Amino acid sequence: MKKLKGTVSHRERVIEDLRADPKLARAYLLAAMEDDDPRVFLTALRNVVEARGMARIAQVAGVRRESLYRTLSPTGNPRLSTLLAVLKATGLRLSLQTQKSVRDRAA
Repeated sequence: MKKLKGTVSHRERVIEDLRADPKLARAYLLAAMEDDDPRVFLTALRNVVEARGMARIAQVAGVRRESLYRTLSPTGNPRLSTLLAVLKATGLRLSLQTQKSVRDRAA
């Protein structure tokens, strides 16, 4: 499919928006975590990382840039330590909360 002159892809626009509003990354990643498919979260995290600079995030996280591209690909399977390092490098951290349905079953 040929790209129309003056248009940007959805992905490019998402990255532009994430770059323009760093606080948007949190809401974007939270929404991605709601999906049952972990590839959705990896894609969202990759977009956040690209918006903040892949090379810079890789350096701060202590990961080779090429490895980070592979790790955040749809077929990637990051180690928890890598995921936490990347999140920290983007200025975010992982937080957990109990799902209401799980609390109700435990009571």
